[in-house]
Amino acid sequence: MANVVVVGAQWGDEGKGKLVDWLSERADVVARFQGGHNAGHTLVIDGKVYKLSLLPSGIVRGGKLSVIGNGVVLDPWHLISEIEKLRGQGVEITTENLIIAENAPLILPLHGELDRARESQTDSAKIGTTGRGIGPAYEDKVGRRAIRVADLADSATLETRVDRLLTHHDALRRGLGMEPIDRLALLAQLAEIAPQVLPYAKPVWKVMNDACRAGKRILFEGAQGALLDIDFGTYPFVTSSNVIAGQAATGVGVGPGAIDFVLGIVKAYTTRVGEGPFPAELFDADGQRLGERGHEFGTVTGRKRRCGWFDAALVRQTCATSGMSGIALTKLDVLDGFNTLKICVAYELDGERLEYLPTAADQQARCKPIYEEMAGWSDTTAGARSWAELPAGAIKYVRRIEELIQCPVALLSTSPEREDTILVTDPFAD
Repeated sequence: MANVVVVGAQWGDEGKGKLVDWLSERADVVARFQGGHNAGHTLVIDGKVYKLSLLPSGIVRGGKLSVIGNGVVLDPWHLISEIEKLRGQGVEITTENLIIAENAPLILPLHGELDRARESQTDSAKIGTTGRGIGPAYEDKVGRRAIRVADLADSATLETRVDRLLTHHDALRRGLGMEPIDRLALLAQLAEIAPQVLPYAKPVWKVMNDACRAGKRILFEGAQGALLDIDFGTYPFVTSSNVIAGQAATGVGVGPGAIDFVLGIVKAYTTRVGEGPFPAELFDADGQRLGERGHEFGTVTGRKRRCGWFDAALVRQTCATSGMSGIALTKLDVLDGFNTLKICVAYELDGERLEYLPTAADQQARCKPIYEEMAGWSDTTAGARSWAELPAGAIKYVRRIEELIQCPVALLSTSPEREDTILVTDPFAD
């Protein structure tokens, strides 16, 4: 059976939740491979709304195994809170349908405190994070001082890990004018949460490899968009992990050969939350209209998203770095009724045409979008479930996007409802 990786191909908020849910109905295993509880997914199923930020989207589907991989940083208190919230909505969550990697690093309260303290400093220090501690937790992971899920099972090991961690963090806190961490209180918090988390802990690498050998269909679920990738995003205004498709393998402990199809989720226009460059950003009535019609507010933060025309140069770039097999185009209906549409096809930098966004921050800031104009359409695309139901102008727009990003459309989403999807290529087909 084919295994599919789903990644956002822009700055996030592309509508991954619905598509992952749509695909998860046909998968046996749904695995999160990076990020933390800073990426929100909204699922609408039979009119019922589920908001997830840490749990895999497949958790709301019965008969699926949901996996949180080692590439994820795990806030154990948020995990239990999210589990209880979903149980309150009638979702069954047990150790039979949810497992967590034993080697997943934990997000502790001190990580969120450090994150928020940094963001409250001078403007030059602001990255635009959610303040939930994801970045500091990844820093501790690569600094080899993280506390991991398995450490919760042994008090002696846990105390040693905490002492090593506090040596680093107390020094940082002094520099920021913060009080030192209460060691005993932290240990007490961890001792209290441990028995609630440990029953879900398993060697995910083994579970995933066994699933591959058994021919199970696996859906690898990414969190943020590829333009927030720590290496290939608009650095430093990025997340603290690798977001692109290659991370799916290392984020759960399987080889790259386990990936058969990479599906990039792409919004029919462009949005961004927080700081950082955005060449195609609109500050006019069209930008306002996109935001209002698209209900562009962050699931996690509630922050208003910046809006702009579709940036084909950026999506072409992310299609390449993730090796995308096809894209799922979402929110096409938001463009209904525009007389004229624009697509950013390249950039002008110091009088020269550039086909990609450069790496240097000063050059990114000077890039001006080069637009191609297309006629819009007056009829609605909302709820369409076949090409025949789409206006001719909408089909031309989709086909032009395919040409510009050098990647075919595999699915087309025409509303938040999961059934309103046009399937062109089945990602799970062998």
